[in-house]
Parts: sequence; structure tokens; C-alpha cells
Amino acid sequence: MDFVGAKIVLLIGDRLLTLLRDDIATISYPGWWDMPGGGREGGESPEACVLRETREEFGLVLDEAVLAWRAVFDSPTTGGQAFWFAAQLPAGAERDIAFGDEGQGWLLMSPEAWLAHPRAIPHFKSRVRAGLTGLDAKGLRRGPGRG
Repeated sequence: MDFVGAKIVLLIGDRLLTLLRDDIATISYPGWWDMPGGGREGGESPEACVLRETREEFGLVLDEAVLAWRAVFDSPTTGGQAFWFAAQLPAGAERDIAFGDEGQGWLLMSPEAWLAHPRAIPHFKSRVRAGLTGLDAKGLRRGPGRG
């Protein structure tokens, strides 16, 4: 399948891993809160793309087996389609983060805080909700009021 990139809704414990995009006028949504992921390179698979991007951006080496949910969405910024994944790592996995050279910084936020944030990328909100629902459906998401 042809696709432009991949993103991941990645929970560490019950908090969402988020990236503050660079403040560069030539990129879409400069200075907004994003999810890990990015553009496809060469002929890589959607899984290889999202795992590479997560490693490059956060230094996290994930096994493909943690990808518990996936869906395809149209990309309004690039045209074409993008894959979205969802996974959950145990609380404390943030100690393994080695932030890369893309973005201004990162935060772990509650999903509710990210969804309500005025600078969360608007069209990603439905994708994040879908990923969280996908984790819930598999009985994977834990936290306040869950499991």
C-alpha cells in the first residue's frame, strides 16, 4: 500500500508521549503539540516507518509486537494516506527516552490534557481518540477510571 507516513498514540503508563514541533515557518503546525512519527522513507512498511521515527525522535526502540492498534487516515497536510498506531509501555519507560534533534521538546500528558490543549494539532484529535479506543478495546489501557 502506498502511504505518506505513520504516527503513534504512545502511552507510557497512563500518559501520552507528545512532541512540541519545531517553530519553523516551512513546516505544518510549527510550535504545536504532535504525536511521535513522520514521513515514510523508501519502501519501508508502515510499521517500520513508525518504529524508525519513534527511535529517531525519542531514542525508544520498540518491538513491532507492542503495536496493538492500527488504522489508515487521509492526510490533509500532505495528501495521500497515513497509518496510525497505538501502543502502551509501562510507567517508567520514559527513563529510556533520549530526545532527538526534531522538535523543541517533549512531555508526557494525560490524554485528556492533550485533547483539550489549544495547540494540539486539530485533525489529530480524532486519530488520538481512535487509538485510545483501540487500546481500550484490547483491554490494554490502564489508568484512572480504567481497568
